Amino acid sequence: MADKHEESEDNRSKNTPSEREQRAQLQLATLGPHGELELPSVTIDGYSLELREDGQFIGDTASRTAFRKMLQAWREVFTDMAGKDPLGAKPTQDIGKHRLDELLEKDGPAAAAIRAAQEDYALQLSHVVQRFLKEKTWKGVKRVIVGGGFHQSEVGEGAIERAAELLAADKVAVELRTLHHHADEGGLIGWVHLAPTALLQSYDAILAVDIGGTNARCGIVLTHLHKTPDMSRAEVVRRDKWSHAGDEPKRDELVEGIAAMLEQLLEYAEKKGIRVAPFIGVACPGLICEDGSIAGGTQNLPGNWESTRFHLPRDLAERLPTISGGRTQVCLHNDAVVQGLSELPFTQDVKRWAVLTVGTGLGNASYTNREPTLD
Repeated sequence: MADKHEESEDNRSKNTPSEREQRAQLQLATLGPHGELELPSVTIDGYSLELREDGQFIGDTASRTAFRKMLQAWREVFTDMAGKDPLGAKPTQDIGKHRLDELLEKDGPAAAAIRAAQEDYALQLSHVVQRFLKEKTWKGVKRVIVGGGFHQSEVGEGAIERAAELLAADKVAVELRTLHHHADEGGLIGWVHLAPTALLQSYDAILAVDIGGTNARCGIVLTHLHKTPDMSRAEVVRRDKWSHAGDEPKRDELVEGIAAMLEQLLEYAEKKGIRVAPFIGVACPGLICEDGSIAGGTQNLPGNWESTRFHLPRDLAERLPTISGGRTQVCLHNDAVVQGLSELPFTQDVKRWAVLTVGTGLGNASYTNREPTLD
């Protein structure tokens, strides 16, 4: 809620932080732990479940990587049948999703191979959802949001729709939906629900980072808090994306590159007059400890992110300039958790919900909406 005694812009010195800003910076100094699970409006029941079947992580069977393997298998079948490769000369992993969409629209062996892979993937995704629903932290989940970039193609969307049909046929009382936001932005926007409230009231925007096994994304997130208190209109006004997998950076080089991207975003914000809070939310794979260390689950990132000598929030903060004249706080959380939280304003009609993020691996998180408290 806005402070009734807030100074007007006309009376405030440009070089002196307002009372509200000082209170916000004090809150930063006492900011809660990384990987927070109890938020004012939602409880994060669990994330990064690593369930195994037949010696394999079940999530790996419904990842984007898994779909490519399924497509490769069907590609080989159709090549043997026709004596000609239906997908051409490019390796399966190098065929972009837009090209696959084009091939799917055409009637022929390539479309048939893609549809067969879609069916295989849908069966596997349906199985994974049912397996997760048996876990304690997923009991009672009524909606599963599918995130990651896979759904942003005709091929991916069709496979997810087919998985929903299979779940309905098996009489599984759960709804599958896809992320409202662009896949490159959901993992950034979710941070508006994790940032300290005082900061959101005092500034226009926050900086956010989403680190994946293939890409690193950084963005300026406008909260629009005073227009929509549930932050359903939060948006990324500027973002950069680094497809780092092709560059094969070392761990510290990746952190350095992210810091450089953030500095460029700060320069943009200054030019546009966007008041950015001295807070940076960083989402990455793995189990996030309260002290900001990472306990596991970073196998798709370059180097050792679980070393006791490595602390991502501290290492990133040391590379960054002061923001808005205040002490910059870097907060860390799991990438699936943050992407799921971008859906918070749109899940108020269910009590329990979850997210699956289809990427290099398959991220997961589950949530329980909390009853609003009376002031």
